[in-house]
Amino acid sequence: MTFASLGLPTAVLKGVRASGLTEPTAIQSKSIPVILQGNDLIGAAQSGSGKTGAYILPILGRLLDSLGRLRALVLVPTRELASYVETRARDYARFTDARIAVVFTGAPLPQQERMLREQEPDLLVATPGRLIELHARGAVNFEHIEMLVLDEADRMVALGLAPDLRRLLKLLPETRQTLLFSMTMPPELNRLAKEALIEPVRVDLAPAARPTTGITQAIYPVPKDLKLDLLHEMLSRSEVRNTVVCTRARYGADRLARVLTRRGFSVKALDDHPSQTERELALEDLRRGRTQILVASDAAARSLDMNGVSHIVNFDVPETPEDYVHRLGRGGRAEPVGDAFTLMSPEEQKDVAAIERLLGRAIPRVLLPDFDYEMRPTELRATPAYDEGAGHTADRARRPGGVAAAAGRIAGGPPTRPSAGHPAPKAVAGTNRGGSASWANNGAARSQSPARPAAGASASRDRKGASSSSSVRSHRPAPKRAAPPRRVKPGKPAAKRPGHAAGHAAKVSRAPARQRRAASGR
Repeated sequence: MTFASLGLPTAVLKGVRASGLTEPTAIQSKSIPVILQGNDLIGAAQSGSGKTGAYILPILGRLLDSLGRLRALVLVPTRELASYVETRARDYARFTDARIAVVFTGAPLPQQERMLREQEPDLLVATPGRLIELHARGAVNFEHIEMLVLDEADRMVALGLAPDLRRLLKLLPETRQTLLFSMTMPPELNRLAKEALIEPVRVDLAPAARPTTGITQAIYPVPKDLKLDLLHEMLSRSEVRNTVVCTRARYGADRLARVLTRRGFSVKALDDHPSQTERELALEDLRRGRTQILVASDAAARSLDMNGVSHIVNFDVPETPEDYVHRLGRGGRAEPVGDAFTLMSPEEQKDVAAIERLLGRAIPRVLLPDFDYEMRPTELRATPAYDEGAGHTADRARRPGGVAAAAGRIAGGPPTRPSAGHPAPKAVAGTNRGGSASWANNGAARSQSPARPAAGASASRDRKGASSSSSVRSHRPAPKRAAPPRRVKPGKPAAKRPGHAAGHAAKVSRAPARQRRAASGR
């Protein structure tokens, strides 16, 4: 199939060829005819599938009938995606007279307002918050809007933008055509889609949100300020190849790439919304060994095909559970990633819990052997017991001890408890740097024996006279007993100890008497 067979105007086809596109992708071949007919559409496709062209190309084809008024509106969650969509739209419209504009939060508001007042665009790309601000100032008019696009709608809902979207829907004409593109359809987005779309045509090309089997997963609890050191230690203990490190934001990815480069690794950072050529070149360099580590933000990682990648390291816990699943590899891929490790700080425990709910099982928590977590040896080696909840004496239960408990304390919360059908996670830990274990041998998913208390802890208890066969004991200090009252013979006052308050008072009261005796010459 060719773009010419989809019914696009000649001027748009020239822009497509100039952009280097030869054949439409699956989402484009299925969506473009539906959009040209004026139907509402829900497109379920992941980033990198060509969905931007799937709605920009037919919108440009319809805009050429009448230019000079704002007739098409594209809403996106982030300023980076807004800039990317505007750039692609200009590429496709280079041989037309259509005017393209972009507005987003973070840029000067007066400058954007002046741009819209001086010349009204035909197609506007915007983030919801900034668009509401501009409409409130009278800089944009929704009266002639005919086409509305909600791109990466699941991310907008995850970012809490659903109220802004509902507010904008009430301001737009009801006779508009609405197009919704999303990788997933969470419940809140389903409710929003029912309010915004009328009898939509569904184009579902997104695979099920379940990771490929055979992938080693592990959560590394670690304080936020030690994440970089832990990542460096993990990368240094094995031959680094085909490793993708993911962060939440682009500035975090750029900073991490610079630090790893200074530490001797071959690193490349990927832009938030790379072109198809940039994406393919980066992955090809990674697979061929020209680059050891590819660092990408959440937005950039969405567009990556992880096929052939041996290690995924989530430096930050992904913002949505679906992003986590996408990085692991989807069902049906011939070569899923081998290992997926996530560095979890105490602030990210809720995000990990959401991922585990989507997966339907717990992910093992592990400690890297011989890494200095800046904890006291007793915290790593001892097997303390804790009481869960004061006031429930009858229901108190002992939590897992040893490194499992230490892992929970590092993460800022209680250790993972075993549930029905899911054994307790196993962990490996050490207290000194300099180990030489590989990643594959560190993960709890590959451990065959449960964690045991270190021998040093038992020997320490034996030297203190504790029974070696006793159960797990609490390490809280025992309360001191009050000293028994001293016996005093009848008629004889109790002796005052030096420093005692009463003795001190007696010394003070006797001082004037000594002075009087000295003055009288006695």
